[in-house]
Amino acid sequence: MTALHDQARAVREEDVFDLARVDAFLREHMDGLAGTPGVEQFPGGASNLTYLIRYANRELVLRRPPPGARSGAAHDMLREARVMGALKPSYPYVPAILARCDDERVIGQAFYVMERLDGIILRRDLPPGLGLDRAGVRALCLGFIDRLIELHRVDIRGTGLGDLGKGAGYIARQVAGWSERWRQAATDGSDPCDDLLAWLDANQPRQDNASCVIHNDYRFDNVVLDADDPLHIIGVLDWEMATIGDPLMDLGGSLAYWVQADDDRVFQSFRRQPTHEDGMLTRREVIAYYGERSGLDVSRFGFYEVFGLFRLMVIIQQIYRRFALGQTTNAQFAGFGDAARYMGERCRRLVRAADH
Repeated sequence: MTALHDQARAVREEDVFDLARVDAFLREHMDGLAGTPGVEQFPGGASNLTYLIRYANRELVLRRPPPGARSGAAHDMLREARVMGALKPSYPYVPAILARCDDERVIGQAFYVMERLDGIILRRDLPPGLGLDRAGVRALCLGFIDRLIELHRVDIRGTGLGDLGKGAGYIARQVAGWSERWRQAATDGSDPCDDLLAWLDANQPRQDNASCVIHNDYRFDNVVLDADDPLHIIGVLDWEMATIGDPLMDLGGSLAYWVQADDDRVFQSFRRQPTHEDGMLTRREVIAYYGERSGLDVSRFGFYEVFGLFRLMVIIQQIYRRFALGQTTNAQFAGFGDAARYMGERCRRLVRAADH
């Protein structure tokens, strides 16, 4: 199964850091590190960057913001490490935090180091060597949803994370905040989506369903499967956006990425996880299963599904605005304006379905 493991690669030139300084820091804060370390980089990392540090007797994972990111903005590594450390005793799928560094003299930014969970991370398609039949794929899918339900059941009082969120009114704050982000992300020719903003404002629930720890980016490519038993999830990664909020908002955000087998060709092109495979639940089935297992009322889930897709649309448009303004020259972002317009139309289809 080694070929199925998430493989680190050579560090991109623009993402290099001073390994000797990191090594010195780690030896001050950890015991038993042997030999001279080497470093590689995991693929992806458009937001924060993830590296594999190899010692003779141990492998560690380092997380840091991209070079030039403003400290304390959207790349708060120490916040992410705090959330993970506090959550670990109640939610065992969180990787253990081994060291935190707030001294920017080491690599120019704050960072943290965690244990490496050596397993399988799923990307766009199921790897052929995984060996799962339809029943196995369904079991994998149900386990994935179960881990989210378990997270939402964690007792906040026992974690010390009660101050992570702002309390009641999470849904209202999200609707207002993401609506404003959409307005700020506008470019020439973009759809104002005034009708969608008005619908979200008018149809948001009057109160939160509950207040719990939410992941806010729960996808298959953020979970780690046991290499020897891929139906067993051993880790949940990327806690950057975790907060205290409404669990149905978390599920709605996750379903924005849930491309199923009968979706149209354009939405299929957005797929980044194997939710189209035979045996995977459809979005309707995911919602029903979550409701049954969690005990929450999902009979009016349309708002959460629309909002989850709307939030993804905003993220896509924000990236396109950076491209349109020449702040990034990455050619793959050239089509993101069209992608945002498609997402707007898809949101409208969901609105029509929710209104009937």
